[in-house]
Amino acid sequence: MPKRLSKRSQPSDINQAAFQMVRRSTGTEDRETPRERRSKKRFSDVERIVAKVTPSDISRVMSAMGRKGGKLGGKRRMVTMTAEQRREAARNAAKTRWAKRGKHSQE
Repeated sequence: MPKRLSKRSQPSDINQAAFQMVRRSTGTEDRETPRERRSKKRFSDVERIVAKVTPSDISRVMSAMGRKGGKLGGKRRMVTMTAEQRREAARNAAKTRWAKRGKHSQE
């Protein structure tokens, strides 16, 4: 059966182990280290940036991503289609465009 680890994780680096031992012996274990303070500051910066993001920003980014994928997908699709399939796709696109024009002109 494997040994249970103590609740305090033991670092694999000897320098970190020595640092923790000194902190425990001097009673400064509960204080934050400069690295911990920096990481908290970075996290608060991220929170501040995330708070400024609006749904319209997200929508704008997603729209740009979709547009980029659509441009690539259309070119790749045309390469794999036969001449007959391209003609059929063009015919359907033209019908759809003319149907939309007819709808607007009747209003």
